[in-house]
Amino acid sequence: MANYVLVYHGGAMPESPEEGAKVMQAWTDWFGKLGDALVDGGNPASKTRRISASGAVSDDAAGPSGYSILKADSLDAAVELAKGCPVLAGGASIQVVETFNAM
Repeated sequence: MANYVLVYHGGAMPESPEEGAKVMQAWTDWFGKLGDALVDGGNPASKTRRISASGAVSDDAAGPSGYSILKADSLDAAVELAKGCPVLAGGASIQVVETFNAM
Protein backbone atom coordinates (compact mmCIF):
# COMPACT_ATOMS: atom_id res chain seq x y z
CA MET A 1 0.00 0.00 0.00
CA ALA A 2 1.13 3.52 -0.77
CA ASN A 3 0.18 6.86 0.70
CA TYR A 4 -1.67 9.39 -1.42
CA VAL A 5 -1.84 13.10 -0.73
CA LEU A 6 -5.16 14.68 -1.63
CA VAL A 7 -4.39 18.29 -2.52
CA TYR A 8 -7.47 20.49 -2.45
CA HIS A 9 -7.80 23.54 -4.70
CA GLY A 10 -10.51 26.17 -4.33
CA GLY A 11 -13.86 25.74 -2.70
CA ALA A 12 -16.02 27.98 -0.57
CA MET A 13 -16.22 28.56 3.15
CA PRO A 14 -19.58 27.93 4.87
CA GLU A 15 -21.76 31.06 4.98
CA SER A 16 -23.39 30.41 8.36
CA PRO A 17 -22.69 28.52 11.57
CA GLU A 18 -25.43 26.04 10.63
CA GLU A 19 -23.84 25.40 7.24
CA GLY A 20 -20.46 25.09 8.95
CA ALA A 21 -21.86 22.41 11.27
CA LYS A 22 -23.22 20.48 8.28
CA VAL A 23 -19.84 20.67 6.54
CA MET A 24 -18.01 19.46 9.65
CA GLN A 25 -20.47 16.55 9.97
CA ALA A 26 -19.88 15.64 6.31
CA TRP A 27 -16.12 15.50 7.01
CA THR A 28 -16.65 13.41 10.14
CA ASP A 29 -18.88 11.01 8.19
CA TRP A 30 -16.37 10.72 5.33
CA PHE A 31 -13.47 10.12 7.72
CA GLY A 32 -15.55 7.38 9.36
CA LYS A 33 -16.17 5.70 6.00
CA LEU A 34 -12.45 5.81 5.18
CA GLY A 35 -11.55 3.93 8.36
CA ASP A 36 -7.95 2.66 8.32
CA ALA A 37 -7.35 4.24 4.89
CA LEU A 38 -7.16 7.65 6.59
CA VAL A 39 -3.53 8.41 7.44
CA ASP A 40 -3.94 12.14 8.19
CA GLY A 41 -7.20 14.07 7.95
CA GLY A 42 -5.16 17.12 7.03
CA ASN A 43 -6.05 20.75 7.41
CA PRO A 44 -7.11 23.76 5.40
CA ALA A 45 -4.33 25.87 3.93
CA SER A 46 -4.19 29.61 3.46
CA LYS A 47 -1.40 31.84 2.17
CA THR A 48 1.06 30.29 -0.27
CA ARG A 49 4.42 31.50 -1.49
CA ARG A 50 6.40 29.99 -4.34
CA ILE A 51 10.20 29.86 -4.34
CA SER A 52 11.86 29.52 -7.74
CA ALA A 53 15.17 27.77 -8.44
CA SER A 54 16.79 31.22 -8.57
CA GLY A 55 15.57 31.95 -5.04
CA ALA A 56 12.92 34.46 -6.10
CA VAL A 57 9.85 34.41 -3.85
CA SER A 58 6.34 35.32 -4.98
CA ASP A 59 2.80 35.01 -3.64
CA ASP A 60 0.88 32.13 -5.23
CA ALA A 61 -2.87 32.75 -5.37
CA ALA A 62 -3.38 29.36 -7.04
CA GLY A 63 -1.91 27.46 -4.10
CA PRO A 64 -3.72 24.60 -2.39
CA SER A 65 -6.66 25.20 -0.06
CA GLY A 66 -5.93 22.09 2.03
CA TYR A 67 -4.86 18.46 2.09
CA SER A 68 -5.51 14.99 3.49
CA ILE A 69 -3.44 11.80 3.30
CA LEU A 70 -4.87 8.36 2.53
CA LYS A 71 -3.40 4.91 2.01
CA ALA A 72 -4.67 2.71 -0.78
CA ASP A 73 -3.63 -0.24 -2.96
CA SER A 74 -3.40 1.87 -6.13
CA LEU A 75 -3.83 5.34 -7.56
CA ASP A 76 -7.21 4.30 -8.96
CA ALA A 77 -8.32 3.09 -5.52
CA ALA A 78 -7.20 6.37 -3.97
CA VAL A 79 -9.14 8.32 -6.61
CA GLU A 80 -12.28 6.32 -5.80
CA LEU A 81 -11.86 7.13 -2.09
CA ALA A 82 -11.28 10.81 -2.91
CA LYS A 83 -14.53 11.02 -4.87
CA GLY A 84 -16.40 10.93 -1.56
CA CYS A 85 -14.55 13.94 -0.13
CA PRO A 86 -16.86 16.71 1.10
CA VAL A 87 -14.58 19.40 -0.33
CA LEU A 88 -16.04 18.61 -3.75
CA ALA A 89 -19.49 19.78 -2.57
CA GLY A 90 -17.96 23.21 -1.86
CA GLY A 91 -16.74 23.59 -5.43
CA ALA A 92 -13.14 22.52 -4.92
CA SER A 93 -11.12 20.13 -7.04
CA ILE A 94 -8.74 17.45 -5.79
CA GLN A 95 -5.33 16.34 -7.02
CA VAL A 96 -4.50 12.78 -5.93
CA VAL A 97 -0.73 12.38 -5.63
CA GLU A 98 1.03 9.06 -4.97
CA THR A 99 3.99 9.26 -2.62
CA PHE A 100 6.83 6.78 -2.19
CA ASN A 101 9.60 6.22 0.32
CA ALA A 102 12.87 7.56 -0.96
CA MET A 103 14.92 7.28 2.21
